[in-house]
Amino acid sequence: MSRIPRERTNPAGKRPGKIGHKDAPAAEPLNIVHGALPSREVILRFIADHPQKASKRELAKAFGLKGDSRVELKQMLQELEQEGMLQKNRKSLIRPGALPPVTVLDITTRDKDGDLIGRPAEWPEDQGVAPAVAIRQQSPAGRQGKGKAPVAGLGDRILAKIFPAVDRGGPAYTARIIKVIDRRRGASMGVFRTVPGGGGRLLPIERRGEEMVIDPDFTGGATDGDLVEVEIARLGRFGLPRAKVLSVVGSVGSEKAISMIAIHAHGIPHVFPPAVIAEAEAARPASMSHREDWRDVPLITIDPADAKDHDDAVYAEPDPSPGNAGGVLVTVAIADVSWYARPNSPLDREALKRGNSVYFPDRVVPMLPERISNDLCSLKEGVDRPALAVRMSFSGEGRKIGHTFHRIMMKSAAKLSYQQAQAAVDGKPDDQTGPMLEPILKPLWHAYEVMKRGRDRRQPLELDMPERKILLKPDGTVDRVVVPPRLDAHKLIEEMMIQANVCAAETLEKKRQPLIYRIHDGPTLAKQEILREFLATLGISLAKGGNMRANNFNGILAKADGTPHQTMVSEMVLRSQSQAIYGPENIGHFGLNLMKYAHFTSPIRRYADLIVHRALVGSLGFGEGGITPEEEAALDDIAAEISTFERRAMAAERETIDRLIAHHLSGRVGEEFAGRVSGVTKSGLFIALPDYGADGFVPISTLGSDYFIYDEAHQALSGERTGLGYRLGDSVTVKLAEAIPLAGALRFEMISEGREMPAAVRSFHKAGRRDRGQVRKKPGTRPPRGRY
Repeated sequence: MSRIPRERTNPAGKRPGKIGHKDAPAAEPLNIVHGALPSREVILRFIADHPQKASKRELAKAFGLKGDSRVELKQMLQELEQEGMLQKNRKSLIRPGALPPVTVLDITTRDKDGDLIGRPAEWPEDQGVAPAVAIRQQSPAGRQGKGKAPVAGLGDRILAKIFPAVDRGGPAYTARIIKVIDRRRGASMGVFRTVPGGGGRLLPIERRGEEMVIDPDFTGGATDGDLVEVEIARLGRFGLPRAKVLSVVGSVGSEKAISMIAIHAHGIPHVFPPAVIAEAEAARPASMSHREDWRDVPLITIDPADAKDHDDAVYAEPDPSPGNAGGVLVTVAIADVSWYARPNSPLDREALKRGNSVYFPDRVVPMLPERISNDLCSLKEGVDRPALAVRMSFSGEGRKIGHTFHRIMMKSAAKLSYQQAQAAVDGKPDDQTGPMLEPILKPLWHAYEVMKRGRDRRQPLELDMPERKILLKPDGTVDRVVVPPRLDAHKLIEEMMIQANVCAAETLEKKRQPLIYRIHDGPTLAKQEILREFLATLGISLAKGGNMRANNFNGILAKADGTPHQTMVSEMVLRSQSQAIYGPENIGHFGLNLMKYAHFTSPIRRYADLIVHRALVGSLGFGEGGITPEEEAALDDIAAEISTFERRAMAAERETIDRLIAHHLSGRVGEEFAGRVSGVTKSGLFIALPDYGADGFVPISTLGSDYFIYDEAHQALSGERTGLGYRLGDSVTVKLAEAIPLAGALRFEMISEGREMPAAVRSFHKAGRRDRGQVRKKPGTRPPRGRY
């Protein structure tokens, strides 16, 4: 389909103009007949120019559709999704690659006229360069002279309303500032390199950064190769900026420095302001006001052995009710953070700014100060601690038949690790777990077996992708990479937390209390089609239609289980899934196969859970710390922010691991490694090293003298002349050609000869198809720029 030009007027023919500009030119209006189903082209143009009105309901309203016309509109939108022309974004529809109506932006630069330019704070790498957005500052009096408009500056992070730009010569979008999330910091970060004659240069760690000159008097004691924080000392019209070293973080080879690169690059707040520390230090243990005394209930915590905070405890027993023979009672108690972090306090504002705790191999950037997270709210063994508890009743078949919430004071009976609890149940108790095996641990495992029957009937998506853990040496460098075993103890805690989260959502819905859900949309029709084509090459069928359930994908995984294609199919199923986010509108959780789901069980490390706690406290009359009307009105914005912060944390954690592994392997350039093809693109192959948890890239120009063709359906690169090539999941041997620790990048050269491609791939060559997604690359072309 040819590109559809954007309209410059609204359906009524009025000229919307550029935000903040009254003289924007008018444009040809859409040809709309009110009450008649519009064409596909009109629908796409309308969505492109009115992203804030791109829900099915708003579209029907805009075009005056009723009755059968609404049904036809729904069918048309489904077809456009299936063709990849539209995709879902929370409760609205957007064009692929378009920005959502509300987006978190980083203001990165100015244009030639001095206007601020921002880019999305998080943007998928596979979508290319993030689009530029022109920031329109409002007058200090705000819109229509009411209130005080937020004002932002260079380096700030903002929550913004997005509009299509009218001016074709500039950025594709304009934005109105809703809220300034984080003010700019004066410090930048980079690697110090000495130069002859004294002083040095600062090499930037960010892709869009620039070098700076550091005069001899301003090195701050930095030595060559140190990671440093600097501030700009002087900007001139010509030459590089001059900077002053503020602090030396350490050698770029240490984990501390590498995690600081990610913290700085993603703008993660890591230093608590004095007012937040003061509030945390002044906090005192919670009172018994509006609390039940549950200190005699033998709740226990089961966590990783190195956990410093404990926000959940569990207990189970047979249900004594005569009407529930074979049933169990399961109690989950969660730290009562809402008692300490009150709405709009310094502690609360800082927690929202962070959104969640961020976990690196040897450090945690917590959402809350240690006085709160590791002390007053941590469910320590033998210490009185406030909590919100849910007591759930399950039938012998694993069906939840009821639950109640309580605000309590508890005292943990024991602090156990996953391995410790599992060993006790497996017949190897220690001095601590021996006495509690019969009264506490065995009832917990029995309750899990009962709950598992319900889980098996529900059939959530069962993707078993091993998680690797980096173990560090005392000096902070990588020792080895391990895959910890997944124990029943892990599954027990996971299922009990899931059910507690369901109870929270159900209770708040019943009370008609606004909340933030954890939502997970099903795969888009476009992604389903890509997966369907791929599976067809393996002789596995995937039914068509928009009513896919998680068990449909479980059937696919079961068919691939034990075959050479098992890992390949698992990865493709994972790629087909949408990303879970937070939102005030419930669409259910596809992966867990649940209709109602809200995060409740980790308020120490997730702001979404804290909001749910406040909603429960307020709606159930549990006393102080409930949700406020102002928070309820802002749930949409809060959900957008914390969803972005979650992606920010995931990116920072992943990049830190990439940099650590790249540094770990930097001394082994030229060595050969056993790997697996983990991604196939037009530009080359991504190779995973399972023993190291690392990923690298083989540029297509280095694969050989043949012409290589990218076949998206088969996830293959294959030679046009020889028919030999590589597919997703292939085991290969590669040589490490280059390691760039600061970028977390590895470049490989392929050692393994390509294997003979299936007949379907060869027939694809003979047909000479050159459709979208199937391209030919000549040998000797330049490798793609950017991260390998």
